[in-house]
Amino acid sequence: MSEWRIMISFSSSALVDRPFDWAYELEDLGYSGWEIVNEGRQRLTQENVGNAKKIAETTGLVITIHLPYSDLNLASMNQPIWEETVRQMKACLSLAAEFSQLAVVHPGHLSPLGMQMRDRAWEQNILGIREICDHANDLGFTIAVENMVNIPALLGREPSEIMGMMDTVDRDNLGFVLDVGHANTNGNLSCFLEQLRERMVHAHIHDNHGIRDEHLPVGFGTVDWKAVSRALDGYRGRLVTESRSLTEGKRSLDRLKTILNGHVSP
Repeated sequence: MSEWRIMISFSSSALVDRPFDWAYELEDLGYSGWEIVNEGRQRLTQENVGNAKKIAETTGLVITIHLPYSDLNLASMNQPIWEETVRQMKACLSLAAEFSQLAVVHPGHLSPLGMQMRDRAWEQNILGIREICDHANDLGFTIAVENMVNIPALLGREPSEIMGMMDTVDRDNLGFVLDVGHANTNGNLSCFLEQLRERMVHAHIHDNHGIRDEHLPVGFGTVDWKAVSRALDGYRGRLVTESRSLTEGKRSLDRLKTILNGHVSP
């Protein structure tokens, strides 16, 4: 392998009901970053954003954020819902702008009406991502669009869909976040690595058995991690272990360090 280093962050949607203070443990576990999920009590608000800012200022952690997604839909055919989705995502970016420069976004999904008007739902999704990118650009953010798990109503499950979104949105601050576990449930991880590797700016790391989104530690499912490691040669972005607990995050971190053969930044 060529000389390269990968930085690893921690994220967990299972800790959204807890305060932010557990993030102070991450450096001791060996992490160099934290991805804020923006769900539950982990969601950034005017009242708690100071807690996240303090973590950024008093630790060496690099903070990235995941834009909110529960009950939101960038492909909504219900205009007030679509507008509220965009509003909440923009508000989240504005709150985090002082301490973060990268945000992950889920593509939209097809509602019952969207199923009947797929082209229109696709257009809504494109318009929504474009608006988010434009707002993000003013704040110095890169937006990373994520490939989704194997649920038929979700947009962005195939490489062609993600490439289509990125090409149509046509914004310089839009990149791709590869979710390894999501791709594994669709059986197309190798295709994503082959077709979108050069557009990757971020990566979500977790394992499963190829059927559902289990968020298992690295090595506890069927993901071909050696192939992932080969494809990441020269990658300059972050890996984010999406774990169900700090304990399982540590398992993934230790396993990744072994797989990547020392190409992990201290």
